[in-house]
Amino acid sequence: MEVSVTQAPVTGVNLARIRLAVSLFYFGQGISFASWASRIPDIKSHLHLSDAMLGSILLALPLGQLCTMPLSGRLVTRFGSRAVLTVVAPLYVVALSSLGLATAAWNLALLLFVFGVVGNMCNIAVNTQGVEAEKLYSRPIMTSFHGAWSIAGFSGALIGLLMMNLHVLPFFHFLCIVALVWVNVLLNYRYLVPGKGEHTVGRSKLFVKPEGALLQLGIIGFCSMASEGAMFDWSGVYFKEIVQAPSSLVVLGYASFMVMMATGRFAGDSLIQKLGRKRTMQFSGLVIFTGMFTAVLFPYIISATIGFMLVGLGVSSIVPTVYSSAGRNKKVSAGMALAMVSSVSYLGFLMGPPLIGYVSALFNLRYSYGIIGCFGLLVTGMAAKVKAFGE
Repeated sequence: MEVSVTQAPVTGVNLARIRLAVSLFYFGQGISFASWASRIPDIKSHLHLSDAMLGSILLALPLGQLCTMPLSGRLVTRFGSRAVLTVVAPLYVVALSSLGLATAAWNLALLLFVFGVVGNMCNIAVNTQGVEAEKLYSRPIMTSFHGAWSIAGFSGALIGLLMMNLHVLPFFHFLCIVALVWVNVLLNYRYLVPGKGEHTVGRSKLFVKPEGALLQLGIIGFCSMASEGAMFDWSGVYFKEIVQAPSSLVVLGYASFMVMMATGRFAGDSLIQKLGRKRTMQFSGLVIFTGMFTAVLFPYIISATIGFMLVGLGVSSIVPTVYSSAGRNKKVSAGMALAMVSSVSYLGFLMGPPLIGYVSALFNLRYSYGIIGCFGLLVTGMAAKVKAFGE
């Protein structure tokens, strides 16, 4: 299968407007997900869910994402990322708002599955847009797009906190996000890169065997996302049980990680331009390893906070660079390449946090974080062998 891509006229004004539009779509997707995450405690309480029930139900979201990977890639390849994103971005927040209407555990699980399905289509489409927008520039810009997603995460969390303090029900909170995202789509969809994939040879298959270089990129993404999952799901527990931080400082580990991940993403493009993708990935892996083991060997508030900051800095550029490199693959269309890499990478989110829990139950949470830290060394070692990164 070959794919031809038609790009937008390249002028200074168009480039700036395209980059802004793509960034705002990343922001819209990020604030949608963060809005859901911020109201999980309220929905858990409303439905009277136990921790075990909630843990099982939450698996429906990544399951929906994984089940739709091949279909998302095919849709983006067939119709183009702009067309797909323009349709699924509004649907994503509709799926978000439906979560606020859940009345039982089973329909929350079903709605989360749908949220994951539509969210994956958004993910593949928006990252394909990021790849195509980057091609219009003579320098890396992909990490700044993911930086917009990180900023959206902060914004969504703050809005969620405000809504909870105002005692606004999740459904009405989510309707506000629906309005925000729909306005964003209406104002910016016409400025997305108007590339469209067109089949020129035969019919594409729904399931395609991963190409070797893409599999390697997926494994690197897996290691990074497993590290991110360790921070998202277990950083508060680590600070409470291992660092023994006071209640007011338990959130410090997560906050320090998120701040540095966002900062690293806005600085990452310049670093990649100076060092190259391969050296940046090798450096990032070493920083993850150093940060994790700083927190493991010195489990005190200051040292653990510094360690978590290093982990945030280390993971910041890995997934954007992996996606950018995958989208430039010459053998597979950008949409299908991103679907393949995302399929392997997202397993890190699925398997990383449970792995930590199992090891912690057998030994100690510090051992769990030590294992995740070794993933950083794996990133460094594999980055040296992946030709897609170049020099």
